[in-house]
Amino acid sequence: MSIIRSLNHQDEFVGFYLLKELEVKQTNGTPAKDYFDIVLCDSSGQISAKYWDVTTTDKETFFPMGLVKIQGIAHTYREKLQVKITKIRKANDDDGITLTDFIRSAPVLPVDLVYIIKQVLENITDVEIKKIVTYCVSKVEEKLMHYPAAKTHHHAYFAGLAYHMVRMLEIGNFICKQRPFLNADLLKAGIILHDIAKPEEMIAQMGIVSDYSVHGKLIGHIAMASSWITEAAIRCDIDLQSERVLALQHLVLSHHNLGEWGSPVQPQTAEAVALHHIDALDAKLQMVEDAIDVLPDTENWTPLIRGLENKPVYRMKW
Repeated sequence: MSIIRSLNHQDEFVGFYLLKELEVKQTNGTPAKDYFDIVLCDSSGQISAKYWDVTTTDKETFFPMGLVKIQGIAHTYREKLQVKITKIRKANDDDGITLTDFIRSAPVLPVDLVYIIKQVLENITDVEIKKIVTYCVSKVEEKLMHYPAAKTHHHAYFAGLAYHMVRMLEIGNFICKQRPFLNADLLKAGIILHDIAKPEEMIAQMGIVSDYSVHGKLIGHIAMASSWITEAAIRCDIDLQSERVLALQHLVLSHHNLGEWGSPVQPQTAEAVALHHIDALDAKLQMVEDAIDVLPDTENWTPLIRGLENKPVYRMKW
């Protein structure tokens, strides 16, 4: 069976894959014909695919998040590798495969990631901050075991959100030791809270986001997390005018830095400045790592990376 990462131009192959995305589109010809615009994935990566001359039965048979057996040909189109599917069928029980075989996941077990997050939370010494963070985490604790951090941008895989938090906590721990003027409790809290509402913003199964929720589309995770902090303060009988409440809200509201990136305010406390750059550093490095991880051995340049101003990254030969 051919894994996606190993495919090259003109390869003919047969294999099992997950239909990560599937959309019925029409050709530009006369008369127009239906075809499937597909994103296939396995544990090694994902690739765009086309299945032409789709029938009514096909449209009633194949759906996103389904496992399929495919015969196809890989080819380069507009400098990107994609697949022309020649045969497709649904996977069945006799094939001996499961959905988890095709899901990319964080390199650390989800249970260990959530344990680390909760240990950091337990070690927060400020009582009010600890109560607020504990309340917010409790709202999504089960989903932290499997939710991605984004649909496509970064850490877009099973348990990606928890992995993102833990990697940021590692960076934050180092920076707090290097810059002791920072309030460590506040920065750790900000790292845990900055994306805490992502599981309510997105609709995901097995680490793959199919859509954004109504709340995600109309409010977004930044505003939701800020309102959760207010809710937590009320439930925990903490003064809403407390500087701790204000500081936590500012951390969440400013962590994207700019209005066009979703933040209504820019970072204006030391911890908020640190949080924004820790978040950006981990996200951007993960984008690079992910792009290199799925890069075929025959190529040295990654595809364009959206989070790096649509620039590719070159894999050095050592």
